[in-house]
Amino acid sequence: MPETDTRWSAVVLGGGDPGDPFAAAHGVKVKPLIPVAGQPMAVHVLRALRGSGRVERIAYVGPTTPEIDAMIDVRVTDVGTLLGNLEAGVEALSQDGLKPAERVLIATADIPMLTAAQVRDVLDGAPPDAGLVYPVVRREVCEATYPGVKRTYARLKDGSFTGGNLFLLDPGLLGQFLPRLREVLAARKAPIRLAALIGPGILLRLVTGRLTIVALEAKVSALLGVSARALITPHAAVGTDVDKDEDLVLAAAHLGAAP
Repeated sequence: MPETDTRWSAVVLGGGDPGDPFAAAHGVKVKPLIPVAGQPMAVHVLRALRGSGRVERIAYVGPTTPEIDAMIDVRVTDVGTLLGNLEAGVEALSQDGLKPAERVLIATADIPMLTAAQVRDVLDGAPPDAGLVYPVVRREVCEATYPGVKRTYARLKDGSFTGGNLFLLDPGLLGQFLPRLREVLAARKAPIRLAALIGPGILLRLVTGRLTIVALEAKVSALLGVSARALITPHAAVGTDVDKDEDLVLAAAHLGAAP
């Protein structure tokens, strides 16, 4: 796909629970600092962003190493929550000077198999008129790329999908949708409260696999007050994070074999 005129900056979420046993077992403060193929897994993510040729500036939220510091533009302190870190990262970029119409890529720092070409493809494929874009990966793509890796999938009428660990947003709309998004995330484990927010009909179609992507996009757009779109990507690495030792073995083998 040809290069677009859209300007991109990125926020990389590299924080985590200081008591995470997975990180502690590998002798580091937080998961993104766990070594994979000889380097912190966050470094692999940063290398993909830098190598894409699309990302101009990077704000990194969380503890760093000298290797990480050399690859970022702004370092941001972990504030303890996912959405808090997202907001802090975007704010740091804004203070550093976001350009008019510039968009922001949010990436977690625990997807070390992500490549520069995949980042480029996702950014070039993003609908330019959407305020929020969420890449998703088909189940069959994940299972074919990484056989045996367990993921959580949502069953929709269009197929079964796992969510990506990237999403794209218009930073000017962040204050508009973030409060509502916090409300939805707070209700995600309370079915009655969640049904009240998204509507029982939508929830029923979702749990029975009868909800379409188009209907889900429309509901999320109405709920958050911005144009929200899903982006089906063929890149399984976008939806494959490292959460346990088996994932670490997979990532190390994959990166060790990479040219």
